Amino acid sequence: MKRVLISVYDKKGIVEFAKELIELGWEIISTGGTSKVLKEAGIEIIDIEEITRFPEILDGRVKTLHPNIHGGLLYKRDSDEHKKTLDDLNIHSIDMVVNNLYPFEETIKKQGVGHEEIIENIDIGGPSMIRAAAKNYKYVTVVMDPSDYSKVLEELKSKGEISTELRRALARKVFQYTAYYDSLIANYFNSLDSIGFPDIMTFSFKDKQSLRYGENPHQKAAFYKEIDNLEGTIAGAIQLHGKELSFNNINDGNGTLEILKEFDEPTVVAVKHANPCGIGSGENLLEAYNKAYESDKVSIFGGIIGANREIDEEVAKRINDIFIEIVMAPAFTDKALEILTSKKNIRILQIPNIMKKDYPSLDVKKVLGGILIQERDIKLLDGELKVVTKRRPTDKEMEDLLFGWKAVKGVKSNGVLLVKDKGTIGIGMGEVNRVWAVKAAIERAGEKVKDSVLASDGFFPFKDSVEALAKAGVTAIIQPGGSLRDEESIEEANKNGIAMVFTRMRHFKH
Repeated sequence: MKRVLISVYDKKGIVEFAKELIELGWEIISTGGTSKVLKEAGIEIIDIEEITRFPEILDGRVKTLHPNIHGGLLYKRDSDEHKKTLDDLNIHSIDMVVNNLYPFEETIKKQGVGHEEIIENIDIGGPSMIRAAAKNYKYVTVVMDPSDYSKVLEELKSKGEISTELRRALARKVFQYTAYYDSLIANYFNSLDSIGFPDIMTFSFKDKQSLRYGENPHQKAAFYKEIDNLEGTIAGAIQLHGKELSFNNINDGNGTLEILKEFDEPTVVAVKHANPCGIGSGENLLEAYNKAYESDKVSIFGGIIGANREIDEEVAKRINDIFIEIVMAPAFTDKALEILTSKKNIRILQIPNIMKKDYPSLDVKKVLGGILIQERDIKLLDGELKVVTKRRPTDKEMEDLLFGWKAVKGVKSNGVLLVKDKGTIGIGMGEVNRVWAVKAAIERAGEKVKDSVLASDGFFPFKDSVEALAKAGVTAIIQPGGSLRDEESIEEANKNGIAMVFTRMRHFKH
């Protein structure tokens, strides 16, 4: 007679599954709470103590950690030596394990949970048992997900046994999950002592969405989410309308959010191919949208729009005047949704608490042969601004300079942008030298460049950028400073009556 050991925390569907196994001629071994549930359902079981000949001890911390369990799981059925060993020791075969683990993930996500409760929800016996069964999948079936009960029963009923293919698939599932489970525990212990960069780095992500393809149609891709801190993110967005998000949609949408989170007042960010093409702030969202749109009426076409306030009817009408891939906002009025959803293909994402900023996660970049990890760039300034020119910025200029400094954080380096009245009017991004970025921003701004201000994510290595800006009519500059030729740039600014402010920190975004 085949034997199954059932010991589950999540008891969903277990009674029905056990009854089916009994009808199919299986004998059931069970533990603790699971044993009680099965007995109450009228199912005949063998208590674990009858197998181990040892009581459960230490409040259930030790119950399946026993040679009679692991020997029955791990022996090779085609090995005479293994069979003899089990016969000599009076150990019986266990042919299936049904087990799911203590809810460590759910526990650490609970509000106000204490350390002792977390520790008690680190499963020891369960992972040992399912890993043993998974290692010996050639002979043993391991089921840890209630959604797999039906698959196992289907094969037992149709074939009289469980196929090697299914046993291997179930084993793979075990090793994937236990690796994930252990990484959660490791990261929890790292957090206790504020270890940001441990000797061995592990990550814990769950499948969020399969994707048709990656950046390009020939690249396979998928989207995985973190276990927590999803509020205010793409991973936590509620899609109200439109097709599934693509790889590029998700990447660009995240870039939009990263910029948007820098601003507290009503702000709209327009992004195209991971770079902003327009950013505007105003007294209300309509004013902010108009500024973002006017920044680059061409590039915004087919782009992404993010807003940090509820989108109303008037803003929705303006958005609907052009083709937009995605609109993101914390909320939409009923009328706004009616207007936006009139277009079949537009993707509408509601992101509650869109202004959340306190994310503990690290910034990760994949390189061939490894990964680069750094803290997220969450600081805007590190200390006070330093005016380095004879002329100080006016209050209006300083307002625009600070707006520009927030905005330029989201621009690919070398990155600069021109600002007027808290709206971008020309953006130069991703250039291999700064003067090209400056000239690109000036060209895109056109006639609006006069009396604007400029923000640069890095210092000016030469005075040529300042010369170009002076010629165009720019009145103030904010930049990190720190070049060996700072004095040349300062001198050129003084010569042209330009106010220049040093932040003494940079915001490269390669």
